[in-house]
This record gives sequence, structure tokens and C-alpha cells, in this order.
Amino acid sequence: MNAKEPVQAVPESAWFKSSYSSGAGGECVEVANAVGSVHVRDSKNRTGAMLSFDAQQWATFVAFASH
Repeated sequence: MNAKEPVQAVPESAWFKSSYSSGAGGECVEVANAVGSVHVRDSKNRTGAMLSFDAQQWATFVAFASH
């Protein structure tokens, strides 16, 4: 997670929601790919906090979460 370097604004068009999101639950996140990083935010609070990960950290998380 990137807590030291400022993150440039991510355009709204870059964000996407999981295909598993039904729209009925309260657990949705959105993800945006950027050069060398991946950003994650709460889809219900788009102006709130955003987490940033480098590509390797994100790949490790996705591999872990998919099991």
C-alpha cells in the first residue's frame, strides 16, 4: 500500500466495479488501473479514502483472495 507518495487524481472513467457486484449488498469496491499501480475505493463513498497498491502487491492479493 502506498502511504508515503501522493497519488494523482484518478479519472472517474478509470474506475470499474466487480462483475460479482449485485448492487443489492453493502460490500462493493471499485478498482482503477494506473501506470504501475492499482487503486481501490468504496463504491458507496467515492470521495472517501482510496488505497493504492503497486502491481506486485495487487497480484499477490488477488492470488490470495481467489483461493
